[in-house]
Amino acid sequence: MTTMRRIDFLGYPLDALTTEETLEEVERQVASRRPHQHVVINAAKVVTMARDPELRSIVEQCPLVNADGQSVVWAARLLGQRVPERVAGIDLMQAVVARAAERGWRIYFLGAREEVVERVVQIYRHRYPNLQVAGWRDGYFSEDEEPRVAATIRERQADVLFVAISSPRKERFIHRWLGEMNVPFAMGVGGSFDVVAGRASRAPLWMQHAGLEWFHRLLQEPRRLGRRYLETNTRFLWMVAKARWSGGA
Repeated sequence: MTTMRRIDFLGYPLDALTTEETLEEVERQVASRRPHQHVVINAAKVVTMARDPELRSIVEQCPLVNADGQSVVWAARLLGQRVPERVAGIDLMQAVVARAAERGWRIYFLGAREEVVERVVQIYRHRYPNLQVAGWRDGYFSEDEEPRVAATIRERQADVLFVAISSPRKERFIHRWLGEMNVPFAMGVGGSFDVVAGRASRAPLWMQHAGLEWFHRLLQEPRRLGRRYLETNTRFLWMVAKARWSGGA
């Protein structure tokens, strides 16, 4: 049995787990039948939490927090904290789908465009013939529609919920409606549906291992992401350097 190893990273919670250890925790959460919210943190989210008290509060309440960005793993180690590896959101999602097919968990897919989420369901059903799909719908719904979306997910009795909408909206949606949806494991997966559906490419392995996935995305959308990444990465480096100089994590 895995022992949870929660550390303090720049004032935020982070569970120092491998992907396999994380999967073991997911198993326990699903078996408990109680609702749990999972979240990942990367450099951008760390910077956003510093400016967004609501998002910070949501993350602090999550029972499972993984390091999605390689920069977070390196920074934690620089600050004297042992984080075994990066647990990328898309990799964990893929692993949970495989485990769900083995265990008979029912998955609800929420987010992206209609044709994208339908393609994701099609791909996973082909890959895992035993996969139980509780349902799916696109991520284009208003705040007024959220109660109906949450009620539908509850009615479908999902064991696992993947939410592929942008941050911090996905964290807020899950947090706000987790009790109503009554999903044992709810996870925000950002743009992962687009990658699975073949609508977006993922960085080559060497770039992933080098912590350069952000640069791969920048090359794909330089105008939209250029200024954002410059500001975010600069701010994150400053936060890490400040913590290092002060001698704390």
